[in-house]
Amino acid sequence: MKINIPSHLSDAELVAEVKSLAGREREATAHLIGHLAELDARRLYLGAGFSSLFTYCIEVLRLSEAEAYNRIEAARAARRFPVILDRLAEGSLNITTVRVLASCLTGENHLELLAAASGKSRREVEELLAQRFPQPDVASSVRKLPTPRGAPAQPLAVASTPSASTTLAGAPVTAPSAPVPALPAPATRRAVVAPLASDRYEIRFTASAETCKKLRLAQDMLRHAVPTGDTAEIIDRALTLLLAELARRKFAATNRPRAGRGSAPGSRYVSAKVRRAVWIRDGGRCAFVSKEGRRCNERSFAEFHHLEPYGVGGEAHVETMELRCRAHNNYEAELFYGRRQPTRSGTSSPRPPMVVTVDRSIISD
Repeated sequence: MKINIPSHLSDAELVAEVKSLAGREREATAHLIGHLAELDARRLYLGAGFSSLFTYCIEVLRLSEAEAYNRIEAARAARRFPVILDRLAEGSLNITTVRVLASCLTGENHLELLAAASGKSRREVEELLAQRFPQPDVASSVRKLPTPRGAPAQPLAVASTPSASTTLAGAPVTAPSAPVPALPAPATRRAVVAPLASDRYEIRFTASAETCKKLRLAQDMLRHAVPTGDTAEIIDRALTLLLAELARRKFAATNRPRAGRGSAPGSRYVSAKVRRAVWIRDGGRCAFVSKEGRRCNERSFAEFHHLEPYGVGGEAHVETMELRCRAHNNYEAELFYGRRQPTRSGTSSPRPPMVVTVDRSIISD
């Protein structure tokens, strides 16, 4: 069977076809889950020469390990509560959310819990379960990770920075692990941000030795205010200061705004007063709204966008500026200017830029 990229379809036809295919995939997945539940109950994988349904799914059905695990968990949950199959087919639940819910479902609560989880993402379902079934706090801990096996000894003068693993309960935060020169890269440890209750999270990440030193120093310097050196409170205070500084730099946020010089007509610069007003009005989120009325609301890579492009005389006033994520800022630039065409050198031909440049001289206005 040969499958081609449907480049011949119009935009409307492509969207309609994608939605139709996604619906058929949901129905096929629900049927597969139902059949796996029965195959599991009959233990037919044993007669086929496999010791487990998991191995059967990987070697016979050609599923990945994650796909096999999620589908087996969903199948066993559907065996107990067949209504799950209908929820999967209609799309109100997906394989991942069913897997997350499975251990909490009972004969008394399954209908109510499945309804509460309808249409939610995995993270939202985890938060729902944390509210319904709160877990105890996780003790803060900092420990040095072991050196990878088989790693050659390093001279002290060029020793690489060791890592430390930090676990705390508080607001979500992650830090990347530091690279280790001249050593095989250790297995990636995924940062953990798991809700324990409606207002508490378990957070676990790998940090460099330098970050660990900073944490220890902050604990010592804050003993007068945080005698226990509670890691969660230290991190919370640090993040509070960091967010205030980022808001000041990016959106000119301040508790004592001053009258600024504004921006001259035709200037690309956006005054601090305008940036503050736009940021507050748009809630620090992308304000792009689709034809169907859906607002983007993305917070990452927020940029200032001229509703009337700067290239045709757009001015930087509160009523003519909105926040856009980078993707939608570029998207609207393409709608107005057209897509960049590749040049002979392989690079894209330039087009008038849409991203606003901020005048650093007015950052404290």
